Amino acid sequence: MSRLDDVRKTIEATLGTMTPSKAQQLAKSYLEPDAAKEQVARAAGDILEWSQRNRERVRDMIRREIRAQLQQVGVASQSELDALKKRVRELERAAGMTASGRARTVTKKTAAKKTGASKSGATKTTTRKPAARTASDAPAGAPAAG
Repeated sequence: MSRLDDVRKTIEATLGTMTPSKAQQLAKSYLEPDAAKEQVARAAGDILEWSQRNRERVRDMIRREIRAQLQQVGVASQSELDALKKRVRELERAAGMTASGRARTVTKKTAAKKTGASKSGATKTTTRKPAARTASDAPAGAPAAG
């Protein structure tokens, strides 16, 4: 086996899924032909561990890079979107809006509860007509109402 094949297998072990049988084959190829079975088994176990660690490192590195690229172009994260949704719901509730963005209709019962008035205890309010203006109330130069 050539050195190039060794490098290729090492890279595949880093990125691919390493099975115990592949790890054993790789360990045999790296060790002397007359290596003890225990030595091959130990090397295969080390290769499996190394492969798993490196796959996790590559995966984490890719995630970090993707996250950095998304932030650079201004894409919001899921947690930022969730926080915004929560804030919008709070503002809608405070403004008396429904989830669809329409204002809630207030029924007579609800209005009575909010104001504390009931049908039997409600009082009629009357409006007064403004009093006629006198000469002293009128602005300077304006004619007095009479």
